[in-house]
Amino acid sequence: MSLRADALPRERLPETWVVEVVRTWAFARRNVIMAQRNVFFVFELTFWPGVAMLSHGLLTRFLALDAKMTAFILVGTVALSTVQVCQLDVAYAVLFDIWSKSMKHQFLTPIGIRHLAIGSWIVGVARGVTVFLLMAMIGTWAFRFDFVGAGPGSLALFLMGCFLCSLIIGLLVCSLVLLFGTRAETSAWAAVNFVVMLSGIYYPISVLPGWAQGVAAGIPLTYFLDAFRQGYGFEPHFAHAWLKGFALTGIYVVLAHWALASAITRSRRTGLLLKLSE
Repeated sequence: MSLRADALPRERLPETWVVEVVRTWAFARRNVIMAQRNVFFVFELTFWPGVAMLSHGLLTRFLALDAKMTAFILVGTVALSTVQVCQLDVAYAVLFDIWSKSMKHQFLTPIGIRHLAIGSWIVGVARGVTVFLLMAMIGTWAFRFDFVGAGPGSLALFLMGCFLCSLIIGLLVCSLVLLFGTRAETSAWAAVNFVVMLSGIYYPISVLPGWAQGVAAGIPLTYFLDAFRQGYGFEPHFAHAWLKGFALTGIYVVLAHWALASAITRSRRTGLLLKLSE
């Protein structure tokens, strides 16, 4: 079975869970190996998140913000870095094959989109947790910010929401690359910044123009930020923010899966799949 939609022909028996785990782990293992061989990946885990936390933390000191407003800013800083790192791993599932000119070889293997997405996402979650712990240590040590101030349950929901948003963005980046080729590679870094800009990352979405607020209301991360910040004393902008955020996430995961499957089909038909392997 080549990489397309995950549905198997009706006459075939479902794969055993062992096969599913092995195929999923293959993509996770590949991302780990590639990360070990590239020293610059260390910057994604340590340097840039550390610089972001220190620079934004120092900005709150310069502006003499109180503890509440400092929490507002630093929560956004954590969300940006966590989502950025995690979604890159999902995007790398396709980008690695483009950079190594091996796209057509991957599509000959008996795997589905679910293996590619989940395997890469697992590594992204692990790296995202690492980034969060690093930023939490810096924020606690340098700025006395309590990252568990909203409660451990709220923190767990917030991180899960960030990771699921990363999965959606990463799959969409993969779709764009398969539709437009290497010209769309920059979307791996640009897409997440566009999303967080509209999500109220460093400001409430009420400061955005009316049309932008409407767009923000369709982004799951907006709800996760709003719900998590309530634990630090901020008034909610949305009712039932957790529920709405995860409901939107579920819908977008399905749509992102469909978009990638459609992009794969189109790239085969147009011949772009073979061009990306030359």
